[in-house]
Amino acid sequence: MATRIQFENNCEVGVFSKLTNAYCLVAIGGSENFYSAFEAELADVIPVVKTSIGGTRIIGRLCVGNKNGLLLPHTTTDQELQHLRNCLPDQVVVQRIDERLSALGNCIACNDHVALTHPDLDKETEELIADVLGVEVFRQTIAGNILVGSYCTFSNRGGLVHPHTSIEDLDELSTLLQVPLVAGTVNRGSEVIAAGMTVNDWTAFCGSDTTATELSVIESVFKLREGQPTAIVDDMRKSLIDSYV
Repeated sequence: MATRIQFENNCEVGVFSKLTNAYCLVAIGGSENFYSAFEAELADVIPVVKTSIGGTRIIGRLCVGNKNGLLLPHTTTDQELQHLRNCLPDQVVVQRIDERLSALGNCIACNDHVALTHPDLDKETEELIADVLGVEVFRQTIAGNILVGSYCTFSNRGGLVHPHTSIEDLDELSTLLQVPLVAGTVNRGSEVIAAGMTVNDWTAFCGSDTTATELSVIESVFKLREGQPTAIVDDMRKSLIDSYV
């Protein structure tokens, strides 16, 4: 199921949150509606942790993570690092890395198996990504954009990429990631996919400007409706058969 929300009248919800299959980070200082939307969907399954990174609220653009680990930029304070280590599940490795391109969320896109990275990341950073997140790493661009973390987002079930991505690039990326991909937009035509939404294997949160069409594309490519329509169809069939009999 995909939910439409906003952070203090801002529809770029992917800037203020980071959602994975093992935990969810949300920026401090937002309205209660913002948190309650995450907690209503996730609280029974994974921890929802309020935090800042480097004293800022743009946590979704500064960190990158999956169910195995969380990478933080060198601007993260010791207090924030300790807070995250205390609040996240024990199996999640939390690591601070010294990388010149410190907005890690803009430079890296990943799921639980594969990561796409900015072509200019350090070799040591690439090794840390593979090590901490337990993924294969590929240096890549999306529709000519080097900020791969901003222009695509993908889970273990599907992905959405920049609307100008060519068919050849889509095929190549889809083969690398081993998930179906669709070129599309969020927030009524925004190309910065990862800033406008955050997603894991069973739920997604999009900016409140996202249109019904964009929402249906997101729900189908990330397979968020699986299991629901069949139950409805089964009920309809039963009622039809009852009425005929």
